[in-house]
Amino acid sequence: MTSSADSTTSPAPHRQHYGLTFAVLALAGATYAVLQSLVAPAIPEIQHEFHTTATSAAWVLTAYLLSASIFTPILGRLGDMFGKERVLVGVLVVLALGTLLAAVSTDIKILIAGRVIQGAGGAIFPLAFGIIRDEFPRERIPHGIALISAILGIGGGLGIVLAGPIIDVLSIHWLFWIPLILIVIATVMTIFFVPESPIKTPGTINWSGALLLSAWLVALLVGISEGSTWGWLDGKTLGLFAAAIVLLVAWIANEQRADEPLVDMTMMRIRGVWTVNAAAFLVGAGMYSSFVLLPQFTETDKSAGYGFSASVTQAGLFLLPSTVAMLIVSPLAGRMSARVGSRVPLVGGSIACTLAFLLLAIAHDQQWEIYAASAILGVGIGLAFASLANLIVEAVRPEQTGVATGMNTVMRSLGGSVGSQIGASVIAGTVVGTALPTEHGFELAFIIAGAACFLGALASLAVPRPQRSPAPQPVAV
Repeated sequence: MTSSADSTTSPAPHRQHYGLTFAVLALAGATYAVLQSLVAPAIPEIQHEFHTTATSAAWVLTAYLLSASIFTPILGRLGDMFGKERVLVGVLVVLALGTLLAAVSTDIKILIAGRVIQGAGGAIFPLAFGIIRDEFPRERIPHGIALISAILGIGGGLGIVLAGPIIDVLSIHWLFWIPLILIVIATVMTIFFVPESPIKTPGTINWSGALLLSAWLVALLVGISEGSTWGWLDGKTLGLFAAAIVLLVAWIANEQRADEPLVDMTMMRIRGVWTVNAAAFLVGAGMYSSFVLLPQFTETDKSAGYGFSASVTQAGLFLLPSTVAMLIVSPLAGRMSARVGSRVPLVGGSIACTLAFLLLAIAHDQQWEIYAASAILGVGIGLAFASLANLIVEAVRPEQTGVATGMNTVMRSLGGSVGSQIGASVIAGTVVGTALPTEHGFELAFIIAGAACFLGALASLAVPRPQRSPAPQPVAV
């Protein structure tokens, strides 16, 4: 592995105010995050528009997640090696090309291909964290990282809210045309207003490790995504899970033997890293579960004895309090991180998410109850997500920022995939003759999501407390 002593420092160009750098990074991150969830409420419309099956339409989400999980740590490592601004521009260009392909597609296979290309945009976040660590004044780094980290949740919630109005007023294709405009703006602004990082770590990519990483992630996520369709005990599902375990073991062994591993396994064993990754997985499971469960619950026809017969647009509005709460709380989480450390908001956020899902499980007959739970959930996600990247950055060396935060982003996505699929499977398992799931199915899914967030709170408590410098001793005179 390349040590910190091998890092090179390029001549420092003129550095503009860090606030401008942050604005550009926030625009890029928000656009990617919105794209991640914007299609979720539109899956039925995509199925109808492209004359395809529900399974094929669901791959519009799955392909994006698979691609992001594979490319994020690899591109984060490339940013550490060749320059974060340079790689960020390349990532934005690829994201724009994938979005353009999705916008003009008339065939579901082309749309899925566009989503695979878009997944490379997941690297925006680890690259942004590295740029902030390199560019911001030391006292502003926790605040900047917290806000960018929270954008992953804020943008996800905003995508759910905006999907319905865009489809109602325009068309499905504008789910991609509008973000494409913003991506182009973010790309141009990055070229002109984000200086290249002075910190680089020369090295090589462990391509065999990258291949094994891709293989076990694909096997795991395809198994999770298709398990509810094939059956969790089906041979194909179990075979994919078994393959994922074998490939994971092979990947770890490969990384431990490599001279320059893609992911330093010694780094991954640091208590401040593995505990935060565990919390990211569990809280991510809760957040993504809400993106699936709340719209489906509120859109259920009242004839089922629950639900509100909401349209796609109306269902999105139930998540609006969550998005607004994240916008309000995220800056506060950044200030908390700077003053008391990032562990406190992570623990508090995980507990808030737990309470939100428990409230949904026991009180969901009135619309105001859904709005209240949504707001509490937004507070929790805003606090937790704003803390995760800071804790990772604090635990690793500067040259490890890209790959370490990239793996943390992957853990959120993995948790989201597991959580949303388990929730969907629980609901599907209670479908009755009317083709509608039972109310008990949703209650159980809410409890499972709450349990994941509670385990996330326990993992958060295991995160090391921040190290404080000892108070200076008085000098005897």
